[in-house]
Amino acid sequence: MGVFVEKNRRAARITLDRPPLNVLDLSLLKELDPILDGLGADATTDFVVIQGGGERAFSAGVDVKDHTRERVPEMLRAAHGVMGKLLALPQVTIAVVRGACLGGGLELASCCDLILASTDSVFATPEIDVGCYPPVALVSFPSLLGYHRAAELILTGQRISAEHAAAMGLINRAVPRQKLDETLEALLAGLRGKSAAVARIALKGLREVRLRTFAADLARAEEIYLGELLRTADVEEGVQAFLDKRKPDWKHR
Repeated sequence: MGVFVEKNRRAARITLDRPPLNVLDLSLLKELDPILDGLGADATTDFVVIQGGGERAFSAGVDVKDHTRERVPEMLRAAHGVMGKLLALPQVTIAVVRGACLGGGLELASCCDLILASTDSVFATPEIDVGCYPPVALVSFPSLLGYHRAAELILTGQRISAEHAAAMGLINRAVPRQKLDETLEALLAGLRGKSAAVARIALKGLREVRLRTFAADLARAEEIYLGELLRTADVEEGVQAFLDKRKPDWKHR
């Protein structure tokens, strides 16, 4: 078991629990998928909170071992399937971030409506450092952040602070770690005071605007990933160098 769900006062709290960094391997993704199906059909739940277990990370991303040519197609299907279902949930979704929120973990958090983070959290899409790119971020970050900010994050893989992430609009709020739970509860209390029916309709409108071309754009990003990226020598070198804990010897081809 790597995913736990607790329900209380119209809210479901999903915890990704794969110590130490809650890496999204195929097993965890396949466990999360039907949980999201069940929540989507649950009329008694109006809010879905997703968080990482422990104190070190929301998630350090998709398992690098699943980035090999042989495993990438299944990994993309599993990861993007989960993210698509998270984006389609009728409930208000909130990511609560403590610590590292990297790569596929950041893409997963970005699929939520709201993101709260502790001020000691860090954010990055470091896929470029292992010879690949983050398809969901590629598709969604330009509209969320603006083209140049998205390009900087994706092309450099740089880590940014929670304060920086809030300033650029990647997350909603950065608060001291000891106040994160309090901030979440205050947010939920405010949301509980609204009409759940109206909130769902408002979300529907928001999501339709955001996701108008998302499916087609993501399909194209996957097509480029599988048809062009996986043909390069550097995609294999980047993954192997990461696993060997050494600097990549890029061939630039």
